[in-house]
Amino acid sequence: MKPVHAAMIVFFVCSLSHTGAGAQTSHPAVIHAIRRERKIKIDGRLQEPDWQRAEKISNFTQRELNEGEAATETTRVALLYDDENLYIGVWCYDSEPEKIVAQKMKRDFDFDTEDNFEIIIDTYNDKRNGYLFVTNPNGARADILIQDNGRFVNTDWDGVWMVKTKVTGEGWFAEFEIPFSTLRFSSAKAHPWGINFERNIRHKREQVLWQGWSRDSNLERVSRAGTLAGLPALSKTRLLEIKPYGITGARKSRGKDAKGVGDIGGDLNYLITPTMKLNLTLNTDFAQVESDRVQVNLTRFPLYYPEKREFFLEGRNYFDFGLGYRIRPFYSRRVGLASDRTEIPLIAGARLLGKTGAATLGGMSIQTAQKGDTPSINYSVLRWKQDIWKESSLGILGVSKIEPHRSNIVAGADFLYSTSRFLGDKNLSVVAAYAQSHTSDSLRKSGSAHRLLLDFPNDLVDFSAIWDRAGTYFNPEVGFLRPTDFRMYNADLRIRPRPAFLPWIRRLEFKPFDFNYYLYDSGGKLQSLWSEFRPLGFSTKSGETFEFNIQRSAENLLEGFPIYEDIVIPECEYWFTHYELQFETFQGRPAFGAIFVNWGDFYDGRRTEWAGEIGWRVNKHLSLRADYQRNDVSLPAGSFTIDETGGRIELGVTPDLFSSLFVQWNNEDNVFLMNFRLNYIFTPGANFYFVINQSYDTQRVQWRTTYTTVLAKLIWRFVI
Repeated sequence: MKPVHAAMIVFFVCSLSHTGAGAQTSHPAVIHAIRRERKIKIDGRLQEPDWQRAEKISNFTQRELNEGEAATETTRVALLYDDENLYIGVWCYDSEPEKIVAQKMKRDFDFDTEDNFEIIIDTYNDKRNGYLFVTNPNGARADILIQDNGRFVNTDWDGVWMVKTKVTGEGWFAEFEIPFSTLRFSSAKAHPWGINFERNIRHKREQVLWQGWSRDSNLERVSRAGTLAGLPALSKTRLLEIKPYGITGARKSRGKDAKGVGDIGGDLNYLITPTMKLNLTLNTDFAQVESDRVQVNLTRFPLYYPEKREFFLEGRNYFDFGLGYRIRPFYSRRVGLASDRTEIPLIAGARLLGKTGAATLGGMSIQTAQKGDTPSINYSVLRWKQDIWKESSLGILGVSKIEPHRSNIVAGADFLYSTSRFLGDKNLSVVAAYAQSHTSDSLRKSGSAHRLLLDFPNDLVDFSAIWDRAGTYFNPEVGFLRPTDFRMYNADLRIRPRPAFLPWIRRLEFKPFDFNYYLYDSGGKLQSLWSEFRPLGFSTKSGETFEFNIQRSAENLLEGFPIYEDIVIPECEYWFTHYELQFETFQGRPAFGAIFVNWGDFYDGRRTEWAGEIGWRVNKHLSLRADYQRNDVSLPAGSFTIDETGGRIELGVTPDLFSSLFVQWNNEDNVFLMNFRLNYIFTPGANFYFVINQSYDTQRVQWRTTYTTVLAKLIWRFVI
């Protein structure tokens, strides 16, 4: 089926299914903040007189399980402010408080499986970007930057804010203190902000929102938020933040003496205006970063590892670009990390992030040190984006890698048309993006890439169509490209009804088609194909999920490649058929698990892949998790088995003191890796880390230690 024909079917189905629900606005849609008269003690008790006189809203509506119905439990919210902070008080009443699900305490916890309260604040009132703050009944904290109504999210941003909670026989209660210096906002004059609230009551599987409660929406769709009124002009907000660090410890490799480690450095953050922040970093160190999960590669393409370093994570969303995940002009792991994931020291860097009027600006420049044969290199990226119309934008991006006697530069532009009012209240996005690379010492110096995307992400019908292209000579050396030299055509259609005649089913999911069809851009021949048909998938009202998939794929190898040890896949065109089953229990229970199996053709042989995961949350302080994956591969050139396993123990003493132990092993590397991290937050923004990294060679019966690293790192925060 051609994507154009599929799109026509999608829009026809949606026009029939449209209920005329409008913008899902619940009145009152405005909440007023009032100035506090007395000091607020952040303890979750909400006993100060100011909370009693503050305006409260309580008109929450169900998104799940029964869309459009009133919430079954009462929730109230009120707001106060002073010159430095915004205060948010939350009353989460519960008629069955003994059933409250509160499992975690650590910073940046996974909040999808337990009771929580979420706040999104659109400080520019631009109807597209926001700050998301989350807590649970234990007082755990999570915060996320939201961009383009949830198209991009940065879960790794850490703001400076505080929340305390209290659980009683009436439910649970939360008190937030969010410094204005944590946020960026227009300071020209007093104006309303966008704001919205969501509460999840897990023992009922109930999700309620203040505004925008349609299933075609969610809290991250800022365009549907309500209004926060009553704040004055906040033009006096200025912040000079100094965050020095000190590190000490030791490293030891097998056969070598232990070597002491000691260093200092730090960051300086200056809020030039309430909308623009300058960050300078000197001798940046990432000792506290958790180890990568090592991946065994059974493909002919490079593996993608996510960024974990705090300096690059904080402003990551400012550099997102419209070429998608296959073609990334900027991939921060190219900076300060070699191809084998060893560190290259960062001498210094500068970063400017913010928004002025309708323009969003992100700029960063990093200088790395010389290490071995790798020279000192400058990496820079500049991103500008202009808001247009109600939810759309256009922008440009420039990325450079400058080293002695050579350079690599990528420049591009992208356009986003987005609306949450298509066919009344449906979501629709169209993206167009183009980029060109220039490499100074290449015979073919220039190459280009582009993307066209149509996206219709809604509850009943979810459809997308994509055309990606990366030319033969497109060379983003500070980016990530998988594969190379390709044209890709994609269409994905999912239909997700909610049958009332099946009382235990929350939602069915059928996938008539989902395919990625790749051609070599240089010759037009087939490169690869992946397609999936889902005759049945469902999620239950109790939280379980199930999928049965049938997959058809192809690989056209123009040359052979080694897949394992001395086994080589010969040059040929291969076609595969796979079958797949997935089942997962609800992770909100104390014990949970998941199982996955995929079997079928694999090049000129067969492969069966098994994976399983189990977890046990002993209590709100302690949780255990383990996973195992096995690939049994049989080929004419030989057979082999890949085993991979990992485990994690997390201990949260308080929301400010928590630790984790992460271990992993696979039989290809025959190395057992252990990473222990302890994090203590003295005050918001000031952290102590204690880290142990250890590696063991497991090729012999008696394991041998290959290296050990023990480090302590202190990051303090001074505000002037």
